[in-house]
Amino acid sequence: MTAGGWTAMLLKLDGVTKKFGGLSAVSGVSFEVEEGAVLGLIGPNGAGKTTLFNCINGTLPITSGAVYFDGEDISKLKSHMISKRGIARSYQIVQPFGNMTTLQNAMVGGFCKNKAYESAENIAMESLKLVNLDKKKDVVAKHLNLGERKKLEIAKALSTQPKLLLLDEVMAGLTPAEVQEMVRIIKSINGSGVTLIIIEHIMEAIMSLSKRIIVLNFGKKIMEGSPLLVSRSEEVIEAYFGMEEE
Repeated sequence: MTAGGWTAMLLKLDGVTKKFGGLSAVSGVSFEVEEGAVLGLIGPNGAGKTTLFNCINGTLPITSGAVYFDGEDISKLKSHMISKRGIARSYQIVQPFGNMTTLQNAMVGGFCKNKAYESAENIAMESLKLVNLDKKKDVVAKHLNLGERKKLEIAKALSTQPKLLLLDEVMAGLTPAEVQEMVRIIKSINGSGVTLIIIEHIMEAIMSLSKRIIVLNFGKKIMEGSPLLVSRSEEVIEAYFGMEEE
């Protein structure tokens, strides 16, 4: 919160477009995210959600438009510089360093802003505690199950000490009980002061976590609003289910 009780704007996208040749994977997307918010990003497969994440964190250079973070235009910065400024992300396909321990994996993120081994280790342990993985700190990562690897992916990102965390389908493939645990973990992360943008196909989870949801389809933002408003939108229903007969 800023002075006077106003919430600071942390992220702003202004007409972000990403083209691959003649194809626009993301087309003119604009929105803002307030500090401390949880924003849901949904849409059918191929809608451009992950590509948009890649544009925000610098993995992909944008074709046009601009990305502003904490008042700074970060559109042309490399991903490692954006990470140092406070944006971290998880990936759909978890790829831990299999022969390293859980703690060592999390420490990789800890070295983003801390060169001292002890500091990186302390930060990594706090991240593991936040995702309920601290008791597995000495387990070699290749022996973790899928749910644990998903949590480790988040812990690695948290260890960079982000202001904004981008979560890309961290609940995919999890059991119902694991999904419920992940929802609790994400709420705890947000409660610790981290702003979140979440891509997720499990509607019950995304609706319970997000106060505001943005819907993408064919790379364009087709709707933005509350979970209730989005869930009742005929345009959103058409985007998800209208092409099943093709």
